[in-house]
Formats: sequence, C-alpha cells, structure tokens
Amino acid sequence: MPTTAIVSGLVLGGTYALIAMGLTLQYGISRIMNLAYGETIIFFAFAAFLLYSAFGINPIAGLVLLLPLAFAFGYLVYGVMMQPLVRRSARSGNLEVDSILATFGLLFVIQGVMLVFFGSNYTSYNYLNVGVNVLGATIAANRLLAFGLAVLIGGVLYLALTRTRWGTTIRAVAVAPQSAPLVGIDVNRTARFAFALGTMLAASGGVMISMYQTFTVSMGVIFTMKALVVVIMGGLGNLLGALVAGLLLGLVETFVATYIDPGLTLAATYLIFLSVLLWRPAGLFGKATR
Repeated sequence: MPTTAIVSGLVLGGTYALIAMGLTLQYGISRIMNLAYGETIIFFAFAAFLLYSAFGINPIAGLVLLLPLAFAFGYLVYGVMMQPLVRRSARSGNLEVDSILATFGLLFVIQGVMLVFFGSNYTSYNYLNVGVNVLGATIAANRLLAFGLAVLIGGVLYLALTRTRWGTTIRAVAVAPQSAPLVGIDVNRTARFAFALGTMLAASGGVMISMYQTFTVSMGVIFTMKALVVVIMGGLGNLLGALVAGLLLGLVETFVATYIDPGLTLAATYLIFLSVLLWRPAGLFGKATR
C-alpha cells in the first residue's frame, strides 16, 4: 500500500533528520568533520538496550538519563581532542583535515569498546512492537514513538536556534566565525557547546533507532555516511535543510525497498544525493556562490 510506504518513509526520515541535525551543528558551527558520529549513535543505542534489558528502564526514561551523559561526553571530547586542533588551525588552517584524522581514530576506540562489552552479534529488544493503524496503514508503535520524539526534539531545537538569543549566537558563529568576536561572542565556547549538543542529538537518534531496528557495532559508518549525505543535500549548517533532506531520504529508501529491491536502497540514496548536487551544488537550502 502506498500509504504504508509513505508513513514508514516519514518515520525513517524523521530519524535521519534528527541525527543529521547533530552533524550539522558539529560541522556547520564547530567546523569539525566527525567520522566517529555514527559510532556515537550506535554506542547510545547499545546503552538504551542495556538499560532496558538489564534494569528494566524503558527508552523514554533512558533518554532522560543518557542525554546529559552524551552532552558531557561531547564537551569532554571537544576539550581534550579538538581544542588543540582548533588552536593549531589558527596558524595552519587545516582544521577539517586534522579533525577527520582525529575522529577516524576515535571511531576505532569507540568501536573497540563496544566490541569488548557487547560483541559483534546483531542486537535488538522488544519495546512497543505492536501495530497501530495510521491512515489505513499499520505501523509499529515503537516507530511512531521514535518519529514523535524526533519531531519534538528537532522542533524544540529549531525554535531555540531561531527564536532565542542563544540561537542567534550559534547562527552568527556558523555564518561568520571571524566576525563573531567583534560583537563579544566567544567563538571557542560556542563551538564547544555546539559540538556537545550535536553529540546529544546523536545519542537521541541512537536511542530511537534502538527501539525499532536491529543493530550491531559495525553499523556506525552507515549512519555517519547517511547523516553526511543529508547534511550536504540540505545545505551545510542549515537545520531546515537537514529536516527536509532527511525526510526525503527516508521516503526514497522506503519506496525503493518496498517496490523495487531492498538491495538497491543504498544505490538509490547516492543517486538522489548526486542528483541534488548536480542541480544545486550548495544543497537544497544552501546559498549558491558565484
């Protein structure tokens, strides 16, 4: 049924949009290309699994417990690993390249820790896995809950960034990091905060993914690549673009898997990615340069 595919695609796309918003903050504001982003998502998916299976804490309560830890983790990683690179980049201008190399190493550290504690097997747990009728389509309640949480968290973040002074500060650093200090903005502190906030969004995406998907420690690179595709398609640093591109990607993957062949979903992802880049190199909502 087309309705089932549309609703399922929007649910998947909502999750993609949420995790892409985190990478948008880290790359668009902190100027950090975080290759360990997907591993962070999977790590917190396992954390949600552990809380539920070992302690009986449902993913919603687990989200409340894990998000502050994720923020603290991101804040620490930036201070320990990224801060020296930012200082050095003031002279060399190689922050993106240096951050890729540093987070590539962090990727294997996080993956190694997960392998030790959780092994390499596929993991899942049964939470709200019951059908709910939505516009004539039967969708699992855990998927609908994940979609609702993604919309709530993404909406609150978007409003905070567009309607508050704090959000204006972050957007100013994203648009003109060299000029921001002239109006009293601490660029380093703002970048560190944005990186930690992006880590928190990655954690929320991991918890939501854990509710309805089977996952393993080696899946991090897939989510990193999909988040990067969504970020570039939507326009670097553009949260609205990440939202639209994430929903579009979820719909394309679901329709291809439903009506063509599940094995072609990755190919379809990169086909639409290349199409957008050829049509609008700056992304759907990015500003074209002449």
